[in-house]
Amino acid sequence: MSVTVPSSLASTLPASPPASLPPDPQALSRIGNADGLSVWPRSARPEADGDVSVGGVSLTEAADRFGTPVYVLDEQEVRERCRTYRTAFPEADIVYAAKAFLCRALAHWVQEEGLGLDVCSAGELALAVTTGFPPESIVMHGNAKSPEDLRTAIRLGVGRIVVDSPSEIARLAAITPADTPQKVMVRVVPGIAAGGHAKIRTGTDDQKFGLSITDGSAQHAVTRILDQRHLELVGLHCHIGSQIAAVKPYVVAVRRMVGLMARIRDQHGIALPQLNIGGGHAIAYRPGEESMNVAVLAGRVRAELEDGCARAGLPVPRLTLEPGRAVVGPAGVAVYHVLAVKRTGEHTFVAVDGGMSDNPRPALYGVQYAPRLIGRPSSAPPRLVTVVGRHCEAGDVLADDIALPGDIRPGDLLAVPTAGAYHLSMASGYNMIGRPPVVAVSEGTARVLVRRESLDDMSRRDIGL
Repeated sequence: MSVTVPSSLASTLPASPPASLPPDPQALSRIGNADGLSVWPRSARPEADGDVSVGGVSLTEAADRFGTPVYVLDEQEVRERCRTYRTAFPEADIVYAAKAFLCRALAHWVQEEGLGLDVCSAGELALAVTTGFPPESIVMHGNAKSPEDLRTAIRLGVGRIVVDSPSEIARLAAITPADTPQKVMVRVVPGIAAGGHAKIRTGTDDQKFGLSITDGSAQHAVTRILDQRHLELVGLHCHIGSQIAAVKPYVVAVRRMVGLMARIRDQHGIALPQLNIGGGHAIAYRPGEESMNVAVLAGRVRAELEDGCARAGLPVPRLTLEPGRAVVGPAGVAVYHVLAVKRTGEHTFVAVDGGMSDNPRPALYGVQYAPRLIGRPSSAPPRLVTVVGRHCEAGDVLADDIALPGDIRPGDLLAVPTAGAYHLSMASGYNMIGRPPVVAVSEGTARVLVRRESLDDMSRRDIGL
């Protein structure tokens, strides 16, 4: 539902902020072009009344119709980003990383655009397959796959399972039918530190994913798999991190993986036909931030792969990439109502009707967003504020030192772009707020993909007294 603010409450707020201290120029410089739409879906259009439309749909009208918080997802933006990868890597398998966000409609979109799917659990896998996604186009991941994950993958016939630990080899071999060997890859740690935050760097030996080249674990796993007649080793996999804007780490990863493939050829006499270099491609959350240039990445990776294989005397393996955030992240916009504006000393806090239960990423990784006032024009001078959520945590912060109009007040709408990835997929039941709905927009129409979680939904799970 929309939020209506009593006039008595609104009138207690000054129309413009007190003079106090001027905004910090360094903080303002970090904001970039806060009035622009550079990190919004390409269909975003500013309106004369202060509104913004996405996919031809007014965000103010979407908030009125579907309530807030609400995720608005631009279908055409998702499709165009799928096509960008298909165009840049026409010879490769592009599999969408479902962990970024998955629902039935999105699975259909990426399938229709020619992408496969990367899943991390029996739940993600079952949703995709029961929606009609071909299991042979699915890759199963996970550093600690449960017995149910593995049984479901075998039963449904996933195309490839990425082995992440030695214990998985025996488990897989024991449940795989003898007449239908399971295609597997080995997840390799190439010893590369890359990623936007320490918690999302996965290419080094000091984290939980994969098997190391350095200590020989990857080579040992290859030998064990080749001894299992129920398993078919089809290639190697690596994922070096997330939110990576530079191309060089991927080039180095390809070089090291080709080197390992050459050693496997020398030791075992086989040339592996596939190489998966993961995803993790950066997107911009605030104007001025860097994002991955997919065309440049394709040229550099292709050149390194072909040159490296030529030097090693290897046939060029078929490449696989796993973009997730880069496909769906920029297609999403989260819309909130402002519940309170509080000025404490030199700080102004703008509290919205969502927060860390629908977007835990700022608390986890310190990610900062660029909220925008929508729904009304404002000529008030900008003021640096901190946008916070409604949850009982001091770390429930969506944006620090962000410029918003100085007359921001309860009842206003804030839109947060680049909200398509790792929001609803990581949402929680904290404070029993209920997870927001997802609304797809395209060519002026809006439809609900995932409905709002109700109190009844949450209550039905609580069955004891």
